[in-house]
Amino acid sequence: MGAGHSHGAGEEKLIDGWDRLSHDTTMRTTVFGVGIATMLTIVGVILLWPTGEGRDEAIASGRQLGFVAERLSATVDDEVLTECSYSTPEDIQFCREITFIVNEGPEAGALVAIPPINARFDSSIPPLEAGDEVILGFEASTNHYFFADLDRRSSLVWLATIFAIFVIALSRIRGVLALVSMATTIVVLLGFVAPSVLDGNDPLLVCIVAAAAIAITSLSLTHGLSPSTTVALAGTLVALVLTLGLSYVFWELASITGLGTEEALLLPYLASELDLSKLLLGGAVIGTLGALDDITVTQAVTVAEMRRREPAAPTGSLIRSGIVVGREHIAATVNTLLLAYAGASMPLLLLFSVSDQPLDMVANAELIAVEIVRTLCGSIGLVAAVPVTTVLAAVATGGTASRDGPPEHAPIDDAPEPPAGEPDRALEPPRWEDFAPEGDEFD
Repeated sequence: MGAGHSHGAGEEKLIDGWDRLSHDTTMRTTVFGVGIATMLTIVGVILLWPTGEGRDEAIASGRQLGFVAERLSATVDDEVLTECSYSTPEDIQFCREITFIVNEGPEAGALVAIPPINARFDSSIPPLEAGDEVILGFEASTNHYFFADLDRRSSLVWLATIFAIFVIALSRIRGVLALVSMATTIVVLLGFVAPSVLDGNDPLLVCIVAAAAIAITSLSLTHGLSPSTTVALAGTLVALVLTLGLSYVFWELASITGLGTEEALLLPYLASELDLSKLLLGGAVIGTLGALDDITVTQAVTVAEMRRREPAAPTGSLIRSGIVVGREHIAATVNTLLLAYAGASMPLLLLFSVSDQPLDMVANAELIAVEIVRTLCGSIGLVAAVPVTTVLAAVATGGTASRDGPPEHAPIDDAPEPPAGEPDRALEPPRWEDFAPEGDEFD
């Protein structure tokens, strides 16, 4: 056992360090591939970097059409329920008359009122009380105020603060880096993707470049520049390419137009040349990325830790053990994608439920079909990420880990001998059956 620990200490240095590049072809190939992908991503970001002209034009168009208005914080002063001016003795109707104190803007401190709201037919404005904080819209051209929304900013700030405290308390410096990674992702989406698409660039290409940039940046920031991170990043990029290919094929087969939502119907008025179908497809690829990161990092770190614990373990044995972990992770993650998409569409699901349509007709609606294609293609990408990352990690950390270390198939200390007459499965390459549960596993 002492010799085993001696080898383990030496192997750990090679497994966790970049010195393995000097003699490991798989690791060199992985690093080279990730390096090429990183360079292409940088070039893509530079070529597609927004000028801001498209966004400015879209804002101008929105103002002309009345879609864009200034937002100002305000406080409810009073709400009175009175008989509407158009009420009749035969049909008495009541209206809500609400006044607000504007907290900012050219008329800060002023008392303003919005048009009366029919209490019976108009439920767009929630019940309000004096002192409630709200957001008012302001049309400068007509000097007109209107109710836009409740002011939730304070509660959101508190929630974000609590979230950051929990993350940092548990993960410390790694948690700080994770929060920086999250902020970087938001910057990429709002500062690059949206304005670049509005500039007229291909939405799908922009989203692909953004997805690669987010993957490279977030993994490097959160997990550091290590061989395990490189392997996870390689697995992520391969799975993203597969997800993109499948999604593109079935996007065409399902004839997704991108016109299934109110937002999609509005966007052509602001950016007439925008390809909504490609925009939705690109969004599906980015949406899969979060779960992919989780899968690939877990697999890469799991295999690296198993190799660190057992430096002499055969590569085939590592792959099989990694797949056991991965298939359990996949079983939970695939359902997570479905729940994430379904949870965001609960009102829509209720509307389809009361429409009394057969399930196949409900699924045929573009709003639902988009989520089905997203979920299934994304799930296929997640499933593929497990064997790809596991095999890559096992091979990259396997073989002869050092010139003085044990050979590829050296026996592991204290490993039990196989029964007489049966082959040693640890010395065999992985079989297809190793990538799926055994028949009686859930009995």
